[in-house]
Amino acid sequence: MTAMISASELAIALGPGVPPEERPVLLDVRWRLGGPPGLPEYAAGHLPGAVYVDLDSELAGPPGTDGRHPLPDADVFGMAMRRAGVGHDRDVVVYDAGQGWAAARAWWLLRWAGHERTRVLDGGLAAWAGELTEEVPAPAEGDFVPRPGRLPTLDADGAAELARRGVLLDARAGERYRGEVEPIDPVGGHIPGAVSAPTAENLREDGRLRPADELAARYAELGVVPGAEVGVYCGSGVSAAQEVLALSEIGVEAALYPGSWSGWTADRSRPVATGPQPG
Repeated sequence: MTAMISASELAIALGPGVPPEERPVLLDVRWRLGGPPGLPEYAAGHLPGAVYVDLDSELAGPPGTDGRHPLPDADVFGMAMRRAGVGHDRDVVVYDAGQGWAAARAWWLLRWAGHERTRVLDGGLAAWAGELTEEVPAPAEGDFVPRPGRLPTLDADGAAELARRGVLLDARAGERYRGEVEPIDPVGGHIPGAVSAPTAENLREDGRLRPADELAARYAELGVVPGAEVGVYCGSGVSAAQEVLALSEIGVEAALYPGSWSGWTADRSRPVATGPQPG
């Protein structure tokens, strides 16, 4: 099943002829790197029936040596999902403002935790032509219990090794990869051996995901060929989730390094490469 759902498909799934219990659970996960929180935007208008989920507190654990957005505690994540009405046997659709990073993070976490019927609204809220509401729903509590470990992950040592034997993609902007700027983490540059693959290049101008043939051509140029072992990291494991999603659309299962660059640079003894080449 594709990881994406179009706005028109979602409109049909939410149509008046569909019984409420058969409609997908909607999760609004609007978030921006560096803030502000997405809750005020949610309060100003969201898809009818959508429940707001906070990325920093419910889709990530407290920042520390494992990075700025380490994986959340399974119990905390499970409680957030059940509060939103997520059940094991019910479809889930997640969306953000349109960049797709936060939505992909929620998609990845649900898949990692064992919920396979999860999709991302292609183009996010910007693609939605239907009505919005300020009404906050009160869904019946879901029965979803996370079963972590259903998708592959990497730690720092695993990422370093994969960069040597496979393809480790750096999903951040090129200037951060090259070490020209670093607005958040203490050191600029990239993991030695990693290949620059900015997440933004997965999207069309309207914010929707590029077609599978275009994605396949892009990643083939980056060394993602049949049989290659692939991993992805970014600054803190958020935008990298969108790269994992894009790769899944072309049949490539990539491992996510949740700690990403913020976790890598938390240990200043780890090597850092700069410049346009993997190093």
